Parts: sequence; C-alpha cells; structure tokens
Amino acid sequence: MAPTLIPAALAACLAFPALAADTGNPLQDSPTWDSLRGDIIGDAPIAAADGRFTVEAPYRAEDAATVPIRIRASNGPAIDSLTLVIDENPAPVAGTFRFGPAMAPLDFELRVRVNQYSDVRVIAGYADGLRMDGRFVKASGGCSAPATKDPAQALAGLGQMKLRLFADAPQISGARREAQVMIRHPNYSGLQQDPLTHLFIPAHFLDHIEVWQGAEQLFAMDGGISISENPAFRFAYTDNGAPDLRVIATDTDGNRFEQVLQKAGG
Repeated sequence: MAPTLIPAALAACLAFPALAADTGNPLQDSPTWDSLRGDIIGDAPIAAADGRFTVEAPYRAEDAATVPIRIRASNGPAIDSLTLVIDENPAPVAGTFRFGPAMAPLDFELRVRVNQYSDVRVIAGYADGLRMDGRFVKASGGCSAPATKDPAQALAGLGQMKLRLFADAPQISGARREAQVMIRHPNYSGLQQDPLTHLFIPAHFLDHIEVWQGAEQLFAMDGGISISENPAFRFAYTDNGAPDLRVIATDTDGNRFEQVLQKAGG
C-alpha cells in the first residue's frame, strides 16, 4: 500500500526545531518527583546518565502543546526501554517505550505537552540497570491548549499516517537511515474545551503504537495524554532491507489503525 498523503493535516510535523544539548539546564530539585518516584520505578536504583545518553529540550518552549524532546545515545550499551516523565503534568508519565536492536545507538525525537514549568526526565533501561537524565522546561498550559481544529475536523481522517525519509541512504540491509512517522490524531487530553459548546472534550488519545520493518519491531510506545496532537516520531535505525515500515496504533476509543508505508519515495 502506498503511503497516504495528507500534507495539510501533517505539514507541521515534517520538521522539528533544531535542538542542542544544554548542560547548563539540568534537572532541578523536585519534591514532585520525590513523590512520584516510587510509583514509576519502585525501589529500583537509578544512576545518572553519565554520558551514555543526552536529553535535548528547549529551556523555554515556543509552544507548550508541542515541545520537542530528543534522546541521543552514545555508542555504548544499548537502551532497551525508556520512560518519559513530565513531573508537573496531570498525568506525569508521557509514555513508555521499548526499542529493538536496530534502533541502537538511539536517536529518537518526539513532541509532548508541558502543562507548567517542569522537569522533563528520561529514565533509560539498560541491561545493567536504570539511568536518568533530563531538562527543565519553562512552558504552561500545554495539556489544556485548544486543538488546532474543531472536533469534527480533528477527527476527519483519524489514524491516517505518513512516512518521511531523510537523506539518501541506500535502501539496503545494514544502512543507517533516518525516518519520521506521523499519525493524524487529536490526542485529546480531557482538559481541552470545545470552542463552540465550551464543554470539555473527553479524553481520546493514542495509547499504543508499534513500528515494524518487516518482521522486526523497531519500537513500541504505550502513551498518555502528554503526547502532542498528531504524534510524530523521528528516529534513526539500521535498515534490514524490508521495502516498507508497518505502523500499528490503537486509541482509547477502541480504534485500531494499521498502515504499510513504503520506503521508496519517502
């Protein structure tokens, strides 16, 4: 199946603002995290990232509803999983992710909602335990920010997907490639109001996403209300020679979306 082209709905997803690691903007002391820690990782010990990976995020977000977060790992041990936590959001766990071997070394970017000034922390799972890094982000109102379209328009074309490939890496097994998968979905948080009725729009968001190349899973996400509208994921991976990427997604209304996105012409 050829990729569905929906440029009007997803044009904003085609590029993320340039980010740079800002070692002068570390995580801040957070009583909120102290109260959350046990629920998220239990009693598991957690070490600093110590150079294994970095988290890139704007110190002051241009748009609290679409804050770019990028995680880049070194060539050391592979990240098997990660949990993305936004301490001060109504639902602090933005998402949990699992990564296949082809994603190493990890270079992964997504956009999130930040509801108020908050630490944004990444807890990475390695074979030898957990490591954490993050950034402090100044933003407010991201979870209640109005959707870009009214509910009827936002639900039109629900679940449509697009694949974008970057650079001209050869489509052969073993080549390192960079791709972006975009999914049309309003990802309603439950905190936004209908502009016509002024009633709150019920929460309705993508709760599970999988991306495959052939029989090999690249990554999977279990997400919540902090993932932005029209989710987009940009990532590097090692091509196994499959001609396409397959994306499977489900949402909290019980919808299931699946699409095969051809690499050629991406």
